Amino acid sequence: MQQPDPAALPLERKVSLLSGGDFWSTQSLDEAGVPAVVLTDGPHGARRQQAAADHLGFHASEPSTCFPPAVAVGSSWDPELAARVGEAVGREARALGVGVILGPGVNIKRSPLCGRNFEYYSEDPLLSGVLGAAFVRGLQTQGVGAAVKHFAANNQETDRMRVSADVDERTLREIYLAAFEHIITQARPASVMAAYNRINGAPASESTWLLTQVLREEWGFEGAVVSDWGGVGDRVAALAAGVDLQMPGPDEANDAAIMRAVRDGVLEEALVDASVRRVAALAELAAAPVVERVESAGHHALARKLAADCVVLLKNDKSTLPLAEGVRLAVIGEFAADPQFQGGGSSLINATHVDSPLEAIRTLGHPVTYAPGFTTDGTGDPKVLREEAVRIARGVEVAVVFVGLRGESEGSDRAHLDLPADQVELVRAVSAVAPHTVVVLSTGGVVSLEGWHDDVDAIVAGWLLGQASGGTLADVLSGAVNPSGHLAESIPLRLEDNPSYLTFPGEAGHVRYGEGVMVGYRHYETVGRTVRYPFGYGLSYTTYRTDEMSVDVTGDDTATVRLRATNTGDRPGKHVIQVYVATSAGRVRRPVRELRAFTKVGLRSGESRVVELPLERRSFAYYDVEGGRWVVAPGAYTVQIGESAARVVAEQTVTLTGDTDVTPLSLDSAIGDWFAHPVAGPLLQEALMAGATEEQRQQAEANSDLMEMVASIPARQYLHFPGVPVSTDDLTEILEATR
Repeated sequence: MQQPDPAALPLERKVSLLSGGDFWSTQSLDEAGVPAVVLTDGPHGARRQQAAADHLGFHASEPSTCFPPAVAVGSSWDPELAARVGEAVGREARALGVGVILGPGVNIKRSPLCGRNFEYYSEDPLLSGVLGAAFVRGLQTQGVGAAVKHFAANNQETDRMRVSADVDERTLREIYLAAFEHIITQARPASVMAAYNRINGAPASESTWLLTQVLREEWGFEGAVVSDWGGVGDRVAALAAGVDLQMPGPDEANDAAIMRAVRDGVLEEALVDASVRRVAALAELAAAPVVERVESAGHHALARKLAADCVVLLKNDKSTLPLAEGVRLAVIGEFAADPQFQGGGSSLINATHVDSPLEAIRTLGHPVTYAPGFTTDGTGDPKVLREEAVRIARGVEVAVVFVGLRGESEGSDRAHLDLPADQVELVRAVSAVAPHTVVVLSTGGVVSLEGWHDDVDAIVAGWLLGQASGGTLADVLSGAVNPSGHLAESIPLRLEDNPSYLTFPGEAGHVRYGEGVMVGYRHYETVGRTVRYPFGYGLSYTTYRTDEMSVDVTGDDTATVRLRATNTGDRPGKHVIQVYVATSAGRVRRPVRELRAFTKVGLRSGESRVVELPLERRSFAYYDVEGGRWVVAPGAYTVQIGESAARVVAEQTVTLTGDTDVTPLSLDSAIGDWFAHPVAGPLLQEALMAGATEEQRQQAEANSDLMEMVASIPARQYLHFPGVPVSTDDLTEILEATR
């Protein structure tokens, strides 16, 4: 039987649906057949709170599997893996009666200091968007909706509720909105969460341009926009801008404000009706049947399997890894016994089981001795702890040192990139006496490797890998799993080298995105800044070759790249193929190269596979602010295959016809743009030369410096220069000819 239209209910009843029924649930409207739906934190697990509620992870939640957080999944470069995380989280959410998971988080890692980087995938919008879309598709196959967050330009925790991210539109479109756009258009998420911060002075939750014009009208989003918890200031303005559901609730004062605005004619009731229908549609997710509780051991095993493909092998001198059979080991570091596997805040998961790396390594059959080396709670004498670690390191063949960070959490940014000083001293002391030293990093973002990098033989970036991190790391160290992760963010030599260094986290309520589109590797490669390890970098226990590359132009602004990938080593592995595009075409400054396609392929030893990747229009486009559109400029484009953003192994240049129509001219357009226009240029040139002698024509053609000097002058002002023989009427006639 068809349910009544909730928008047909009395104003008071339907307005009640636009704020939460409690901390985690929406209101129900029984008379319209609209049940309450539970929204709960994610994205790498279902954080369902049944009793005491909070949004910062202070209170207990129901046990659930802590899968690898986004910082790890980003380094997998594997959409299939991201989808499997989404599917598994969806199964557990449905078992807990959850209708919407608040995730994935796809904000760009503008600065390595952002305290929430562990919840985000990458510094690159394509990688973030593809992985985020895969997660959404996987999650929503289980009848659970996604709330993609935080929309938009939420790239720091400092003053996050008020700070204005001051970003030009091209940078917004190309970097900070692009991942959201990909997910909206490719995966159709049930909802989008508005960010806390302001954008160019306006709260994200009150931006009609962002939430209606871009999100709904341009991208075609049909789901519900949900506020971040406590993220609405002016409820009427937020509703008018496009925020359908305010959380948490109920909020009688804001409900009354909406009704008053409607009755006073300030707010159209049609806007209320549209939001009511979207929230009611969101509540349909509650109608899916609750499944039986998921068997936790199976999901723990899945978490271990998925996390293994997220580990990045950064350094492996003397083939120290994988560990030789029976080699005597010293396992050192508190994180070996008490692992750091997730960050704090709203995504904190009450894990069903936690693997310890120490215990997992002990099952490998090696003679193992252990020393904590340091403590993170301040207990113990650092000198004594370090001396004990050095003592056991002297008597083994390989020392494996686990270091990392504690306290990475939503709500605060990091102050620097350094590991704690006592851990750095420990690594130096151990590496000075051990025949071989392996360092395993457990961090939610990049840390400085300087001061000890050259002293050790191998470095493993273990990120935050979820509750099965111990078994995962044992699998990688032993060689049971061949590492296949690649960096989703650059590791700089110095924090000062990062393009956001001088402006992060801002001042006086504003943070200026002065680096523009030159974020992460785009900056480092464009200015030639050396990094410790570049975006896209990752080693393996096997080797690969990429050859037989070809690029076929398939249209005015599209192409296809084909190549052959071969595993030339002696063990199976997974190879990440990275396709970049380099160009100087167009009227804007372009990064030296940008990631435009990627895939991950599994290859047996000696196996070859031909891979074909399409390069769509957006692979070659930039956002033209004046024209308000994406533009593919006519010209040359070099398609590059990179082992990383810093190392190109094959390339081919093609010429694209691109967009032959150009941005419309006006009397306010620069005179240089008039001359460059394919129709207006020749007509204007002829008008200026009408009646000129041949000598005067030759002088004009030779005087290029003068043309450069006047090129930026608006056309209507150019007319007032002495000796210019054209009028406003002449330019108007030329404009008509361009149309």
